[in-house]
Amino acid sequence: MNLNIKDIVIRRAVNADLPKLETFLQFLVEAERPFDPTLKEGEIFYYSIQELILDNKTEVLVMEYNNELIGCGYAQIRSAKPYQKHELFGYLGFMFVDPDFRGNGLNNLLLNDLKKWVLSQGITEVRLEVYHDNEAAVKAYEKAGFKSILTTMRCDISPANEDL
Repeated sequence: MNLNIKDIVIRRAVNADLPKLETFLQFLVEAERPFDPTLKEGEIFYYSIQELILDNKTEVLVMEYNNELIGCGYAQIRSAKPYQKHELFGYLGFMFVDPDFRGNGLNNLLLNDLKKWVLSQGITEVRLEVYHDNEAAVKAYEKAGFKSILTTMRCDISPANEDL
């Protein structure tokens, strides 16, 4: 869908957005399942969206087009590890754009607003997690200035695993 960026509204999420945001979260879970064999079946809630909305260390933003929610994301202030140079960092999560609206630079619009909020908190380090094999997402985040610094690896060592 080709749309005019000026028609996009980005605003803080409110409780009335919860039903749609919970739907977005399940879309996100389904999109991530092929990249993570450890996810349980059925509905998964990685976090309470309502708690994120109410948390003063978290900014949950939604995107609207024609008064319809089409995307979301959050930035959360987190403490860094004691051995890291920075004390605090902004963690980005719940990044979602409705598939009908992808390819229009909307993820970048949202990322920029979330980065501005993190900066407004006096923090200059921003991090996020993305599945290594999710090439489209990795490329989008690299285009937005992110660089990979760590890869998490796993191995199933159960007796039923034929690969041992």
